[in-house]
Amino acid sequence: MAIQERHIFDIPNDEEAKLAADSGRVLASCSGHGETATLRLIDDEKDITVPVKAIHMLADILNQMAQGNAISIVPIHAELTTQQAADILNVSRPYLIKNILDAGKLAYHKSGTRRKILYKDLLAYKNDDLAERKALMAELAKQAQELGMME
Repeated sequence: MAIQERHIFDIPNDEEAKLAADSGRVLASCSGHGETATLRLIDDEKDITVPVKAIHMLADILNQMAQGNAISIVPIHAELTTQQAADILNVSRPYLIKNILDAGKLAYHKSGTRRKILYKDLLAYKNDDLAERKALMAELAKQAQELGMME
């Protein structure tokens, strides 16, 4: 499944950011009754029941908007192009292909002649890479302390 680009997410303006902060705080405190909560839509005069997880996700979205960030939602099973994957990793597309995909560090499959990467595989790679970099930094810090370089 490709990423759906039905919405264009712009950076919120100051008014939207303030509104997002105010409503996000209210939603974040919502606990519902068990796994669901009922919301009242005043404009449509309807009550809707939604999973509490969805309310917490919406609160997270509003929190990001309050900080002035644009938001995009990607399904975990989405297929990404190499450019989309490179953008998420903050690397160039040629670097992604040569140093990550061709090196066998990240799984992909071909759709015709195009490489496609599952978002869940990209997240796993990103988390593993972060953990590896943290371990290397800890080892460097340890060596620096042993050599008296941190004084």
